Amino acid sequence: MRKLLVVLGRFTAKVIDFFYPPFKKYVSLQFFRYGVSGSMNVVFSIVLYFCIYNYVLRQQMLPLGLFTLSSHIATLAISFPFSNLFGFLLQKYVTFTTSELRYRYFLIVFLNLGINTVVLKVLVDGFHFWTTPSQIIATFICVFVSYFSQKKFTFKTH
Repeated sequence: MRKLLVVLGRFTAKVIDFFYPPFKKYVSLQFFRYGVSGSMNVVFSIVLYFCIYNYVLRQQMLPLGLFTLSSHIATLAISFPFSNLFGFLLQKYVTFTTSELRYRYFLIVFLNLGINTVVLKVLVDGFHFWTTPSQIIATFICVFVSYFSQKKFTFKTH
């Protein structure tokens, strides 16, 4: 499985690198790869969130026995593991390929989960914004936190 991920990562990196030359003066290759693969993950995450919220949960609360989750938080709980796994694979095998990962990624995942939950609660429950646009705003906040934390902490090379 690891070999397949490495091959897919190299292929994806080559496709991304093909579009890099016009941006070479402005950003590093690593930052460009992060931006493109991160954008892929953002699109995947938002589409997944939208589909689960509207078609799986049908915008309804999720009763779990002792407590009930609001639809937007339940959607986050369902979609978050999938979007973060996809994002991890992209970052590990496309962007930060020389790093030796030591479970630091999951600390950032939980940081982002906390940020995402707080932003959703404030925007949806506090300001009564629509759920999907609120998730998009939360995602973009997490993108900025993720890049710097992944570069300086998660995928740091010596």
